[in-house]
Amino acid sequence: MKRAQPLCYLFCDNFMAPNNEGQLLRFHGLDTLRAAAILVVMLYHLNMYSLLPEALNPVASVGWVGVDLFFVLSGFLIGSQLLKPYLSGATPSLKEFYARRAYRILPAYLTVLLLYLAVPLWREAPGPYAPWQYLTFTWNLLLLHYPEGRAFSHVWSLCVEEHFYLFLPLLLLVFMRRPAVWKTVLFVLTIVLGGIALRTWLLYHVILKPDASPVSMMRYIYYPTYSRLDGLAIGVSLAILRSFRPSWWSRIARHGNLLLVCGAATVVGALRLCNFDYPSPDLPASILFAFPALAIGFGLMVASAVCDRGMLKRRVPGAAPLAALAYSLYLTHKSVAHATHRMLPVWTAQADWRAVCIYAVACFSVASLLYFAVERPFLRLRFRRSARQKAALVEREVRLDPAI
Repeated sequence: MKRAQPLCYLFCDNFMAPNNEGQLLRFHGLDTLRAAAILVVMLYHLNMYSLLPEALNPVASVGWVGVDLFFVLSGFLIGSQLLKPYLSGATPSLKEFYARRAYRILPAYLTVLLLYLAVPLWREAPGPYAPWQYLTFTWNLLLLHYPEGRAFSHVWSLCVEEHFYLFLPLLLLVFMRRPAVWKTVLFVLTIVLGGIALRTWLLYHVILKPDASPVSMMRYIYYPTYSRLDGLAIGVSLAILRSFRPSWWSRIARHGNLLLVCGAATVVGALRLCNFDYPSPDLPASILFAFPALAIGFGLMVASAVCDRGMLKRRVPGAAPLAALAYSLYLTHKSVAHATHRMLPVWTAQADWRAVCIYAVACFSVASLLYFAVERPFLRLRFRRSARQKAALVEREVRLDPAI
């Protein structure tokens, strides 16, 4: 009888890689980083609605950086996935890649979007924008004629991710025709330095104009994909380095703890540019340089997480299931906190630890329901579809060459 695959292999495949013997290795450090990212993002959003005790404010006030960590993780993981076929002289299938992303992203997302459109209590702010903006993942690019503070505003980061999924495979097809180190370095520098130049122009010619809207920074700099590519570029750069320069990577991988310390120090330096708060036009350096600094800092931490030596290699209890729930938590936590506050006003009237525990239970319960009812079944379908395709490919090869 064929042995069943462990659940972590079925549902967290982005966090694994084959070792030299073809077996699957689990990067516990990546689980830890993703778990930390979703926790600080949740704290940040709860703090926005004054739902947290003051003791958590130091962490919650900078929780927005969790999104930047997600970008670096996505760049590394998706980049590694797309680059893997090139190592054996093959080309990744665009159809297969987009199908896998659709199975992973769309079912849970469309379920939550339906709740936003159909259930008023689910909305943490006034009603959402036109549904087509959410369905086409253009919400973060078409905000010029809409007021700030609409429901499901955190979908902006998913829009950035979707644009990344769409264009990265196409860019790799072009670059891998004649790969060269200088091309990769030039491309990454263009994205990072070009992002700084673009934000500089927007800051001084749009954001700081006397008649500018108070939320123009969000509309023109924080939300749009074109100004938030730093983390994704750094993540893909790590994937390229690890895939095509193994000797360089092996030298770097000997210093996992040093990478972690340097990465943490760089992140703290980036937060100092923001005065340990949100990026603000009143602090131009926070708009111009915090995003690339965060990308580099988190890139060093991601590199540490996949090194053979280092503290992040150790398994942290609870990190793996929390990482598995991260997407469902991301989609639902703001709405669930809002609905919980509305339905239990007496128990959540004070921003204390009791309220935090109530919000935590509610958020994790709803996220678990979404994961087990929607996410996991479609991930199972994706796994079965991939297994059928591999079996069909082997059968075809046997027919062509019976000696196999």
